[in-house]
Amino acid sequence: MDLMTSTGHDDLRSAIAALCADFPGEYWRSLEPDKYPDEFVETLTKNGWLSVLIPEEYGGGGASLTEASIILEEISVSGGNPSACHAQMYVMGTLLRHGSEAQKQQYLPKIAAGELRLQAFGVTEPSAGSETTKIRTKAERVDGGWKINGQKIWTSRALQSDLMLLLARTSPFDENDKPSAGMSVFIFDMRNLEGLTIRPIKTMMNHNTTEVFFDNVIIPEDSLIGEEGRGFKYILDGMNAERILIAAECIGDGRFFLDRAVAYANSREIFGGPIGKNQGVQFPLARSYMQLRAADLVRFDAAARFDAGEDCGAQANTAKFLAAEASWVAGNAAIDTHGGMGFAEEYDIERKFRETRLYQVAPINNNLVMAYIGQHVLGLPKSY
Repeated sequence: MDLMTSTGHDDLRSAIAALCADFPGEYWRSLEPDKYPDEFVETLTKNGWLSVLIPEEYGGGGASLTEASIILEEISVSGGNPSACHAQMYVMGTLLRHGSEAQKQQYLPKIAAGELRLQAFGVTEPSAGSETTKIRTKAERVDGGWKINGQKIWTSRALQSDLMLLLARTSPFDENDKPSAGMSVFIFDMRNLEGLTIRPIKTMMNHNTTEVFFDNVIIPEDSLIGEEGRGFKYILDGMNAERILIAAECIGDGRFFLDRAVAYANSREIFGGPIGKNQGVQFPLARSYMQLRAADLVRFDAAARFDAGEDCGAQANTAKFLAAEASWVAGNAAIDTHGGMGFAEEYDIERKFRETRLYQVAPINNNLVMAYIGQHVLGLPKSY
């Protein structure tokens, strides 16, 4: 049952669905608990789906964020886990909008061709968490480049990436400055760097996340993106794109849960008929549909604003919040509908349930989304 399809992108949805048909639930279950889906990502790359946001002049697809969001949504609908590759899309925003022409020529054609992978987004730190302005990782100018010291955590796919986008402090924090001052953003090849250590973090879902340590790591002079000290502003573009794409994934998860739950509710018969006739089963599914539909509309609004170059912070955050809440509600309804079978691995409900739970707290906690809306949209005093 196709519950959420929007108009105008049927061919794109069909193409992704056809590709994902070769990677059914058995494939994803075989990767548990922590294997990377190399074959799936390679297939996406070979077919050009991970380079859609790269302009055609650099060998990419020249697609919109709206279209990129649909790709990730359909992967989720199929039962797949797009977290294995979504950063290849949203990390691109900082380079596209603020990188030099030389940097774009150096990296984008190779990323589009699948020769380089850009997925590692080095922002979060153990002592800073969501308070990004308190990061401590330092980048100091040295002869021939920059010396990096510090630690990042929850840097997903660092072990599967060739390139990293890194936010680091290039001047000490001063209480008299704006909190976001003194940070810069860098792009560099992270393969075979002396002093760089990557350690996997085991999690409740297959997410391939890590912590990364920098011990006098030297990167080239031309690694700096844009102007020194303006890095925080630069990564905000990538964060808005990230939140829109994560919203699309959650909507896809919700569609997956509803598709499976509705099919099961129509086929499972007990007490003289299908369980779907009972309002105790039917109403939670109907509620889930309505919540997902509302989140879907905000997702497309946010993506349209992003594609038009407009401010979309409120819409991107709202879409991520609503979609994460809706997918969680849909997951609960799917488990209730399936009963004990909802916990059986072969139905894939429990796996997707674990995967979608992440987005209540990442890439931004939903409580911080509410704080953002309260302050920046409603004009209330800052609460943190």
